[in-house]
Amino acid sequence: MPTIDVLRDRLFEMLEQKFTEEEFENLCFEFGIELDDVTSEKEMKSKAEGEERAEGLSEDVIYKIEIPANRYDLLCIEGLASALRIFLGKDKRTDFKITTPSDDKILKMTVKKETNQIRPFVVCAVLRDIKFDQARYESFIDLQDKLHTNICRQRTLVAIGTHDLDTLQPPFTYEALPPKDIVFKPLNETQAFNAEALFPYYEKKENCKLKPFLKIINKSPVYPVIYDSKRVVCSLPPIINGEHSKIKLTTQNVFIECTATDLTKANIVLNTVIAMFSRYCSKPFSVESIKVSYESKRLEPQIYPQMDPIKFTTDAKYINSRIGIEIKAKDMAKLLTRMSLPAKVIDESKGTLEVLAPPTRSDILHPCDIMEDVAIAYGYNNIAKLVPKTFTVAAQQPINKFTELLRGVLSQAGYMEVLTFALCAKKEIFDYIRTPDDGKTAITLSNPRVEGFNIMRTCLLPGLLKTIAESAGYRKPIRIFEVSDICLLDNTTETGAKQRRHLSALWCDTKSGLENIQSLLRRVMDMNGVSFDSKNSGKGYYLKESSNPAYFQGRRADVYVDGKCIGTLGIVHPEVLDNFNVKSPCSAIELDIEGFC
Repeated sequence: MPTIDVLRDRLFEMLEQKFTEEEFENLCFEFGIELDDVTSEKEMKSKAEGEERAEGLSEDVIYKIEIPANRYDLLCIEGLASALRIFLGKDKRTDFKITTPSDDKILKMTVKKETNQIRPFVVCAVLRDIKFDQARYESFIDLQDKLHTNICRQRTLVAIGTHDLDTLQPPFTYEALPPKDIVFKPLNETQAFNAEALFPYYEKKENCKLKPFLKIINKSPVYPVIYDSKRVVCSLPPIINGEHSKIKLTTQNVFIECTATDLTKANIVLNTVIAMFSRYCSKPFSVESIKVSYESKRLEPQIYPQMDPIKFTTDAKYINSRIGIEIKAKDMAKLLTRMSLPAKVIDESKGTLEVLAPPTRSDILHPCDIMEDVAIAYGYNNIAKLVPKTFTVAAQQPINKFTELLRGVLSQAGYMEVLTFALCAKKEIFDYIRTPDDGKTAITLSNPRVEGFNIMRTCLLPGLLKTIAESAGYRKPIRIFEVSDICLLDNTTETGAKQRRHLSALWCDTKSGLENIQSLLRRVMDMNGVSFDSKNSGKGYYLKESSNPAYFQGRRADVYVDGKCIGTLGIVHPEVLDNFNVKSPCSAIELDIEGFC
C-alpha cells in the first residue's frame, strides 16, 4: 500500500489540533490508515548513507503514513488533513464551484484524429489565482508523482501535465506526430530537441528518472504532443513537459491536462488534483472548465472537469448484516458523513439510505464499499465477537502444508525465497529459454494491458533469472528459490487449463557447478523419504540425460521418481543467461512437487 511522508507540525497546524504520538496513532487506526514510522529527513539520510552525509539536514518530525491503495484523495497532506478534519467533526463536505465561461470565452482543446493510434483521450481544467509557497509547490509535484505511480500505472494509463497558463496562448490542440516533427525544449533542459533525438539522450543520461517511461511510446510511429495556438509545445505525454510553461512559485494560473488510454481514470486523476489544490485559489475550491472536442467524433464535445457526486442507495439491514452490528439508519448516516460520504435517510421504515460519493471518493463503486466505511467509522474494536452459527472443521490443504514445510527446508539450506509474477512476457517463456512455442502449452491473454505481462508462466526459471539480473551487485554466491503455481493449457479440464505447484531453485556464483544444485535435490528427496535408485529399478529417484534446451548439453538431467519424470536440473545455458542479462554462471533445478503429497 502507498506510504506518504508528512511533516508532523504542518499536519497538526492544518488540523488545528496537536496529538501525542500515541493519540495520533489511535486516530489513524480509527480512520482506517496506519502510522508506519516516525522519523526525520536527517534520520533517514543517516540510516541510508551514514551520519556524515546527514549533517545539516532537517530534524523536523516526519510521519510516514500508510494509506489504502484506492484512496487517491489521501496521497498528499492536503487530502489527508481535509479527510481527518471531516472525521473529527471540524469540517463538512467541500462543495466545489465550477465556472464555465460562455462558448466564445471558454478555453478549448481540440483532439486530432491521429491520437487514436496512441493515447486517444485528454481532460483539462484551469485553477485561477492560485497561490503557491515552497511547501504547497512541493506537495503539488509530489501528488502528481504518487498518482503516476498508483492509479496511472506508471503513466501507461494516464499522464498528468501542469503548466503556467500565462505563458501559453489558447486554444490548445492535442496531436500525434512523427517524432522528428516535434521540436521543443524539455523541462529542466537548456537546449531544444526533436523527439527522435530526445529519447536516446534520456537513455544515455545518468540517473535519468524518465527512462522507465520511454518504452510506453518509443515504438510508435507517432508521439502525442500538446500545442498552444502559437505551436509552443506544452508537453510530450507521457514523458515530459516543456520548459516554456514550467510551473514556478510565482505561477498564478495553472493549466492542467491529463492524457490517457483510460478516460475514467483520467477523470479521477484530474478531479483529485483539482480537489486537493483548488483550496489555494483566491476563491477556495473553485475551478474553471475547458471544452474538449474530438476531430474524429469519437466523443461528443465535453466540458471538464466533471465533478458531480455519484448517488448510491442502500439500506441499513444490508449493512448491519454484513458487519454484524445493529444500529439505526440515522446513526449510520452520521457515521458515513464522518467518512466524507454525505448520507441521509430517505425511507425510515425500510432503513433506506441515500449516499453521495464526492469526486474525492472515487473508491466508492458499490454498496459494499459504503458498508466498509460504516464499519471503519463504527470502529472495528467495537464490533462484538460472535461464535459462528455453523459448525465447521478447518484443515490446511495438503499441497499448501507440504509447500510450507518445503520452504522451511530450503531456507535452512541457505536459499532465500523470492516471489515473482505469474504473468510474464511471451519471449521470456519461449525464446529466452530456447524453447519452441507449440501453441498447446501456454495460456495467453487476449487483450494484455502491458506488453511484458501477456502470458501465464509455464515454469519458474525465467522469474528466478530476472531476479538474479536485478541483483547483479549482490555478493556471490546468490542462492534463491520459489515454490509457486504455474499454469498450463489442458483440454481435459472444465476451464481448459490447470495449475501445478512447482519448486525451482537457482545457485549463482563465479563458478556454478552441477553439484551445488544436485545436493539440494538430495536434501528435498531425503525430506520426503525418497531414496536414490542407483540401479534405475523404478523405485526411488534417479537421473537421466535431459534434452531440455534451457540447460547446457552434457550438464543437464531429468529427475525421475518411481519411473515418472518430475523435473530437470542442470547448468543454465550461456545463451539463456545472456538473454536475461545474467553475467555469472548459474545452476538450477525445477520440480513438479504435487506428486509428493
